[in-house]
Amino acid sequence: MIEKGKELWEILIPTIRHNGKPFRTRYHRVWDEKVRELAGGLTILPPTFGQWIAPDSEVYKERMIPVRIMCTPEALSLILDMTVEYYNQDAVLAYKISNECIIRTRDGI
Repeated sequence: MIEKGKELWEILIPTIRHNGKPFRTRYHRVWDEKVRELAGGLTILPPTFGQWIAPDSEVYKERMIPVRIMCTPEALSLILDMTVEYYNQDAVLAYKISNECIIRTRDGI
């Protein structure tokens, strides 16, 4: 079944708060539940390490969690807004992996 109107996105979720304290697993699980409600599911990948230069030229280096979500553009917008607020971030990065999503089920439904 081709999921019409849905795209596959990856969002990078922070692991550390602005004050340097880590987000606990149970905190992430609440976000997971909110995303499941908006998109119907998510795939959480192992944490990875990234770095970037902020507009003020400060270099940020941190671990992040890549999360893949198949959803409509409208759901993605809601997820990004919720993520910025929930994790108290200045910005959250999401990038499209695919604009065609196919789900194959055993019974063909």
